[in-house]
Amino acid sequence: MTSQPTLTKAGNGPEGPGGPPTGSGLQAGLKNRHLSMIAIGGVIGAGLFVGSSTGIATTGPGILLSYALVGTLVVLVMRMLGEMSAANPTSGSFSAHADRALGPWAGFTIGWLYWFFWVVVLAVEATAGAAILEGWIPAVPQWGWALIVMLVLTATNLASVGSYGEFEFWFAGIKVVAIAAFIVVGGLAVFGLLPGVDSEQAGLSNLTGHGGFLPNGAGAVLTGILLVVFSFMGSEIATLAAGESEDPQRAVTKATNSIIWRIGVFYLGSILVVVCLLPWDSEAIAEDGSYVAALDSLGIAHAGQIMNFIVLTSVLSCLNSGLYTASRMAFSLGERGDAPRAFARTTHRGVPRAAILVSVVFGFVAVFFNYKFPDSVFLFLVNSSGAVALLVWLVICFSQLRMRKIIQAEAPDKLVVRMWLYPYLTWLSIGFIAFVLVYMLTDTEHDGRSTVLLTLLVAAVVLAIALVRHRLAGRREAAGASASERDEVGVG
Repeated sequence: MTSQPTLTKAGNGPEGPGGPPTGSGLQAGLKNRHLSMIAIGGVIGAGLFVGSSTGIATTGPGILLSYALVGTLVVLVMRMLGEMSAANPTSGSFSAHADRALGPWAGFTIGWLYWFFWVVVLAVEATAGAAILEGWIPAVPQWGWALIVMLVLTATNLASVGSYGEFEFWFAGIKVVAIAAFIVVGGLAVFGLLPGVDSEQAGLSNLTGHGGFLPNGAGAVLTGILLVVFSFMGSEIATLAAGESEDPQRAVTKATNSIIWRIGVFYLGSILVVVCLLPWDSEAIAEDGSYVAALDSLGIAHAGQIMNFIVLTSVLSCLNSGLYTASRMAFSLGERGDAPRAFARTTHRGVPRAAILVSVVFGFVAVFFNYKFPDSVFLFLVNSSGAVALLVWLVICFSQLRMRKIIQAEAPDKLVVRMWLYPYLTWLSIGFIAFVLVYMLTDTEHDGRSTVLLTLLVAAVVLAIALVRHRLAGRREAAGASASERDEVGVG
């Protein structure tokens, strides 16, 4: 669609480590400690705490294989994204890379789909957080709590990027401490080393008892993949935020290199503890949720309320990061001419106010649909954005295939992060993502088919808009060139 892009066309990223932003009003307001915690917290979503029980009930202890397979895919995709982002940190992240590697149509399409995904997430998380807060303080209605939460975090994001970073530092910190404590305490109980706790049913035998490691067959691992894949969305946030950090290249490199242990510890480690503390077919897991049931099995008082607090923190963290991410993607789209130019304007504090406000307005509209039309309009919004994560990962893979050649040709010294076994692992990742998408089309029990079809429908609409815009832009350029030639002939 376009000529080969060059590395010098950095939209809004620094030219190198610690360099000043170019062509952008964004400011380097995120400290290294902010980026470190954002990178860690981005992997731990509320879906891990809330949605893992369904995966365990469906797959059994074999859910560990589902998490391991998806986790491996995320590690590979993040390695590809890290390679591109370390060479050119930008708030547009994979959308900006796709714009340069594949063409404007790709950057436009995946950028708007990603923005759409996060504004829907704002509504989902605001409603989930409001439900918890209403249970604690019923005097305020649920819609009131949703409004309060959205307004507070909007104000935080409007203040400065440093405010967002500070809030996320503490939100993510609470999640990290909570899940680390859970792994340590649960691990001690599994091996019978936790004094004062009577947990007769805990032990490694739960991995093979009650029907074996794969009680529902090997095919259940694939179903488990469908149930857990979307809980990993958010790993890429650190690469978006890197463009506003003190040392973008170092931040991206660190986040990319640490993704393996983060997924290994927080996802595989915590799920392993859960399925060792309780039999996979325990009624408590289905009724109370996997983590609450695990805490209850240890005799920890008020386990439900403790987990509600942790889930609320995860929800607020996801809301905070979701609004930040949506606004920065809108900013990048505006800067590239794929969205209103107002989105690319910033305040004196380096905050893209219009991008934030538009994103939160759509979030409020989605919240309204959730309360007014939960089984029609809102269900459509959720399902039509459900497979965006897989499309984002797919675009990252294809972008990296071409960007590696561009970087090697123009600035090989910027290849500080390299994808392993290029291009073989990249193609393997593409194949795995395509397989998951096709397999989802056969899944009617968990709405996999409707999710993929609706997401592809929305993606097709956005892609059509991108192609029409590109064609019209090409005609305008051709008309302008013809007018210039006529003027030159007239002058001559």
